[in-house]
Parts: sequence; structure tokens; C-alpha cells
Amino acid sequence: MIKNEYIEKFKEFLTSSKVIKTFYLLCFTVLITAIISSQNYLFQSIIENGISKKDIYAQKTFTVEDVKRTEQHKREVAQKVEPVLVPAEDDFIKSNLETLENSILKIRKKDASNSEKEKELNILFDLTGNPKKDYIVDYFLHVDDASLKEAFDKASLSLLNILQVGITEKDAEKDNINRLIKANLVSNVSKRQISVITTMLEQVIVPNLVIDDAATEIAKANARDSIKPYKVTFQKGEKIVFVGEPVTMLKRDALRQAGYSVYELNWQGILSIYILVLLATLIYIAYLKVFEKQYLEHKYMSLSATLVALIGLLAVILPTGFSPYVLPLPGMFVLTGIFLNSRVSCLLSILTIGILTVGMQYDSKFVVVFLLLAIISMISVSKIRYTRRFDLIKVGFNLGLAGVMVVLSLYFIDKSFVDMGEYLLKRNIWDCIYIFLNGVVSSIIVLGTSPLLENTFHIITPYGLAEFGDHNQPLLKRLQLEAPGTYHHSLMVSTLCEAAAEAIGANPILARVGAFYHDIGKLKRPLFFVENQSYFSIENPHNKLNPRLSKMVITAHPKDGVEIAKKNGLPSIICDFILQHHGEGLAKYFYNQAVQEEGVENVKEEQFRYAGPKPNSKETAILMLADAVESAVRAMKGATSDEIENIIDKIIVERLNDGQLADSPLTLKDLKVIAMTFSRILRGMQHDRIKYQEDFAKEFEKNKIEIPSQILDEDFEKKIKELEESKPKSNTQDDGWAGSNENKSL
Repeated sequence: MIKNEYIEKFKEFLTSSKVIKTFYLLCFTVLITAIISSQNYLFQSIIENGISKKDIYAQKTFTVEDVKRTEQHKREVAQKVEPVLVPAEDDFIKSNLETLENSILKIRKKDASNSEKEKELNILFDLTGNPKKDYIVDYFLHVDDASLKEAFDKASLSLLNILQVGITEKDAEKDNINRLIKANLVSNVSKRQISVITTMLEQVIVPNLVIDDAATEIAKANARDSIKPYKVTFQKGEKIVFVGEPVTMLKRDALRQAGYSVYELNWQGILSIYILVLLATLIYIAYLKVFEKQYLEHKYMSLSATLVALIGLLAVILPTGFSPYVLPLPGMFVLTGIFLNSRVSCLLSILTIGILTVGMQYDSKFVVVFLLLAIISMISVSKIRYTRRFDLIKVGFNLGLAGVMVVLSLYFIDKSFVDMGEYLLKRNIWDCIYIFLNGVVSSIIVLGTSPLLENTFHIITPYGLAEFGDHNQPLLKRLQLEAPGTYHHSLMVSTLCEAAAEAIGANPILARVGAFYHDIGKLKRPLFFVENQSYFSIENPHNKLNPRLSKMVITAHPKDGVEIAKKNGLPSIICDFILQHHGEGLAKYFYNQAVQEEGVENVKEEQFRYAGPKPNSKETAILMLADAVESAVRAMKGATSDEIENIIDKIIVERLNDGQLADSPLTLKDLKVIAMTFSRILRGMQHDRIKYQEDFAKEFEKNKIEIPSQILDEDFEKKIKELEESKPKSNTQDDGWAGSNENKSL
């Protein structure tokens, strides 16, 4: 018993929704990883442990950059760049010279012996090893004041010259400082002053030019950027690698350019691709959970997985060296935009491009081009008019044109930095042709595959809705013939639904088509519905039935409609309109009749309600209101504008109080807009007509006036005037065109 219990629990665990979803996730990620990784088998068959196993020849002429050699040359050039020096503060050096001069003057004026003064000067100056040491000390102590001041002034002027030239760390070295001073001494320095001035300047000179690290790095970067890359051209038929040759970085790049994969097939590479695919898939699912929960359904996820797998497969089987711009990614962008929505389409496109770029080693241009096209398609698809299929061709044309502009802009950006060469120019021209044709052909593919995908994944698109809205559809033709009153009612309701849905930002096409089919359940028993009885001139069958039986017949038409819809292949979204358009509302007529016959204590409202469910979308909620409003207004022949508005308000309030709109996302503002829209449409339907005379043709013959062949003939007004002038004068309102004063003019 315990063993069986564990087995049952294990079976229950395996069949739980979480386990099944996890299984689907693993299957998808493993499949995409296998597709992307399959390209690596080709490289594995020709390279082993970095050594070529066979001779490989170039199938076309192409150029490859020698990255290693280019980088080495750039490093060498950068190392030769001299540091950028900037001036430091010079006031510090000038103040040092002034301080030195003041110290000499103090020593001269000091009341001490010559030997003491000489000691202080030796402390002040570093004269060790200077052959003119005695002369310099004697000059500072015994020269006259005028000569000393002259030496000080010339030292200051010479220092200014030196500071203007600049003093580097190298110049401040002992071997170079004398040369720097002599080169910048003022011209009128006497020989006896040269050694004195030189000694003073040596004491104060320090570097006033320092290295600007940021500017130096910029200079080195500019030097590196100025180096043109070394390129190696492989002619068609030339051997790229030979048997036993180590595959260097240059040869790997050449093989990649020739269309070979340079990723060796190993578990590390496969695991890396799998992690990338898994991460992208989880991002997609997380986005849907937070923002677009409705697209987590199996059919939408299956569609997304199929399109991604097909694009990956096409990328793998693309011929060696062929341009990736032929991949029908624009078709995927548009398809997902139509079947899902623009936001989900954009995210799925970005993730797919990322996986392809890494897995297939596409360059950055591929990413830029198709990312921009994904964003453009998101905007374009949202503006498609689905009643005109040619708009889809326009989207493809626009995507192709945009792709050409992006490819050309990237080419000119590259050309401004590097000489592209004739080969790359020709390649970019072909890329432009490919991307343009890709956009146009992708839109044609979308047109052709949309019906197939709709039937396969059971997803209804606006194009599919437009087809179901064709009045030549078998069900609608049956409705015209077997239940004409119901058909006419459905047409009126569809007009109300479409206008109201458009007014509040819902889906007007869906609302219109759903209204066409909402009453097809009445095809099962059309004569039991009052709108069809007058057409067939029969007595109301409900007169012979008790209220409870009549209620069963009437409230069964939503369920009957769903059965008919499924037999005829209508999508589930249309079935929602059929099933929800009465919600759990009360069949009031038969309820009141039952109350009169049986007494209020013997009748419960629950027994006379529709089975539901309540409307759960804006469009089905609009249909519930439009269905009730149109029936009520039609029952009141010649209703005034105020009466129409009162009926609309009354029905909306009743549905609100009865809780029939509780599950719908309609707001009070939406209900106000819907009421105004209904009022406007119904007032237009209730317009007055002038009362024409019965014997219209005889009146024309009596006055000998020919009947106009076209009512909008240019001479029509003239003929009307002639008719009025030829008529006998009469005060009665029954003669001629007269009905009332307001009806005398057309």
C-alpha cells in the first residue's frame, strides 16, 4: 500500500503543470543549442588540437586583417610617443632666487670675520668640486654693491629665459643644467660674471614642466589609431592552410571569413551556448509573466519557439561565406508582431539576434542592422490596416529601405576611419541588395504563411478576423436565409460594437466580427425567436409553452452557438462572444410570466438566468450592452433622442447592478464613452424619411415631365422647379410633393 501511494504521488508529480512546463523548457533550449552547435562539426573535422588536418582553399577572394601584427605595430608606435609636458608654477623658482639674493646680502652685511662668512656661503651654495670656488666666494663677499646688483639682475633675466624654454626632469640633471644655463644667459654677461650667475641659477633651478598623464595617453591612443591595419589577401583558389600547419590567429580569421566556424566542438563551448539560450528563454518567459500573461498560453509559446528554431536552422544551413542579411528576420519580426503584439515581438527579436550573433559569430554590423529593423517593424506593424493586405507589402518595402540606409551608414562610418578597398565596397553593395530584397520577400512570405500558422497554432489574427467578417461565410449565409431577423439584428449590433470599441481603444475588428456570430445558436430553433417570426408570418410558439420550457429554449442558444461554431471551425475567441454575450443575465420576460402564473414565492431568479460566463474582455462586454440596447430601441418604434439615451443608461445601470460587468476590464469612463457612442449611432439609425406620394410615376406623366434617369443628374433641380411650376395650386397637404412645410424640399 505504501509503495503504491509513493508511485501515485510520483505519477502526480510527473504530470503536474510545473514539471511539464520545465520539460518543454529543457526540450526547447536543448533543441536550439543543438541547432546552433551543429555548425561546429565542420570545423572539428578539419582542425584538431590547433593543427590543420587537411588542405583548405579559398572559394573566393577575400581580405583578412592581421590582428596580431597590427597590434604589435601599434604598441611600438605608442611606446615612441614622447610624454606630453605642461608648465608648472614658475613663481616658486623665482622666489627661490630672490631668497638666495637676500641671503647673500645678509651675509655680506653681517658683522663677522671673513672665515665665518665663507663658511656660511659654503653652506648656502654647494661648491664642492667647483674649480672656481674661491673666486665665487670672494666675488660674493668683496665685490662692490653695484657689480653684485648687476649680477643679480642678469641672473633674474637669464632665469626668465630658461623658464620660458621650460625645464624638464632630464634638463635638471647635473650634466645638462650647465648647458641649459649657458644657452639661455643674457647677451651682455661678462666673463667674470658667468661663473657667479651659473652658480646662483644651479642652486634654484628645478623642473617646471611636468608630465600630463591624460594628454600623454591621448597622444598614444591617437598614434595607435593612425596605424592602418595590416591586411592579407587570399585569392580565389589560394591555399589558406595546409595539412599539419598550426592554425594561427590570422589563419583562424581567414577560415572564419571563408565561412568556417572557429569554435571547436567541446563540452565547454556547447555548455556556453546552452547557458546563453537558457538565459534568453528565461528572460522572455519572465517578461511575459510580468507584462503579457495572455501570451504564456501553449499556442503562443509554441509559435515563438517554432519561429526561433526555423531562423536558427536557416542560419546554420546558409551556404559558406554567404551574407547573413538574407536571413528572413524581418519576416519573423512582422509575424510575431501580428500573432502576438509589437512589444513581445521586439523582445523576442532582440533575444534571437543576440543568440545568433554569439552562436554564429556574426559581426557587430549584423546586430546594429537587425536591432534597428526590429524596432522599426514594431512601429510599422502597429499601424497596419488589416483590411488592406497591401499594407503588409508596404511594411516589407519600408523595412528593406531602412535596412539599406543602415548598411550604407555603417559602411561610410568605417570608410571614414579605414580604407575599405574595392572588395569591401562590392560586398556592401551586395549587402544592400540582400537586405532590401529580404524585407520585401519577407512580407510576401508573411502573407503566404499567415493562414497556415493560424490553422496550425489556432491563433486568430486581424487578417483572419477580416476573413471571418466576410458576409459570404457559410454560417453568415445560413443566418441570412434561415434567420433573417437575427442576421439583421447582428448587423446592427456589429455597427454599435465596432464604433464603441474604437472609441475606448479596444479591438474594433474583433468586436465587429464577434457581433456577427454572437447569435448563430438561434439557427438551431430560429422560429422561437421573435425577430424571425414576423418574417415567416407564423404565430409565436411560446404561446403554447409554459415559461420554464420557453426559458430553456431561449437560454440554450449561447451553448448551441458554441457547438455550431466548433463544427464550422470558428476560433475560440469568437466562441467567447457567443457564450458570454448574455453573461448570467436574467430572462426577464419569462421570469415575469412565471411569476404571474406561479406566484413570486414559487419562482427563483436563478432558475431563469443564462448559464454564463460573464464577459471577461472589453469587446465581449461591449457586445452584451450593444445586444440589449439594440433590441430595446428596436422594440420602441420611433423613439426620440431622449428616449434612446434613457434606454441606454437604464440598460448599462441594470447590467452594473446585476454584476454582469464585474469580470470585464471596462471602467466607468469607458461606459460613459460607450453610452455616448451608442446614442450617436442609434440616433442615426432612427432618422426620419419624407413621405413620398404613392402614385409618383403618374404625377410625372400627368404633368408630362420625363422621369430623370439618374437622381443626381445635373438638371435634376431644374426639372424639380419645372414640376412645381406646372402643378396646380392647392392648399391640401395630400397633393403632389407636399407632406409638410419641412418636407417640400429635397
